[in-house]
Amino acid sequence: MTKEEKKGHWKDRLLLFMLFMKIGLFTFGGGYAMISLIRREFIEKRKWVTATEFTDMIAISESTPGPLAINSATYVGYKIGGFWGALLSTVGVVIPSFVIIYVISLFLEQFLELAAVAAAFKGIQVAVAFLILSAGVKMFKEMDKTPITVIMAVLVFAVMILLDVFSLSFSSVWLILIGAGVGLAAYFIGRIVAHRRRPRDGSDGTVQDEEEKPDREEEQ
Repeated sequence: MTKEEKKGHWKDRLLLFMLFMKIGLFTFGGGYAMISLIRREFIEKRKWVTATEFTDMIAISESTPGPLAINSATYVGYKIGGFWGALLSTVGVVIPSFVIIYVISLFLEQFLELAAVAAAFKGIQVAVAFLILSAGVKMFKEMDKTPITVIMAVLVFAVMILLDVFSLSFSSVWLILIGAGVGLAAYFIGRIVAHRRRPRDGSDGTVQDEEEKPDREEEQ
């Protein structure tokens, strides 16, 4: 690797650090609200990550231990800049939250009593809800739509609404595990059906035409 290529890699890694620091600084509402900003920076603007990779990234980040924001930053950073890209992206997304929370903790009671702060948080909640909904709609549009995925999406949405309306406690971890189980079941069922439908005549799965057999025998 030449010096110019090494410099280019480190420029990308430093850019990753700055971008994730900006995302961490201006993202309110946690990792779910961050999805929309990550998508805009790395898919729409720079095209460093494809829509399919982004959807898989969210699924992996949500399924593995740790906050969604940190897992997403680590995944994107590693894909673009390797180990150092993952490290810088993770540190970059953590620094703003750490600094802000530390400063707030020094005078938490006085901070929460401010009427202006309470009013600002109400507005932030609306914006966060819109960001999460917007990211979810875009991911659904780009998802590979099969009968299984569409039915699962509708069922999960309905279940979440019902759980919220009736104030029932049900961990989202179980929804993820159930979704994984249904996906695996659909995969194996599809394999079994495809295997049974496979033609048995011919080793390569092709059926020889009856009219071609005599012609081949005459040529021999």
